[in-house]
Amino acid sequence: MESFGLLAAGTHASWYLLPLALTVSLVYSATRFEHPPQILRRSARLFITILVSMAALFAVLFLLSWNL
Repeated sequence: MESFGLLAAGTHASWYLLPLALTVSLVYSATRFEHPPQILRRSARLFITILVSMAALFAVLFLLSWNL
């Protein structure tokens, strides 16, 4: 149990964004579509969209903090 606590303490919080974005995209696509291939296609597309949006937001925030 201690090793899990040490592992969680050394992990940066941004690594949790990847599984969270994947889960959100899968659940959202599964509620909108019925066929598994369509669910996987749309969730992959949404996953990429979420990651690109988060990267763009991170870049804007980084640029704003860099100029201060």
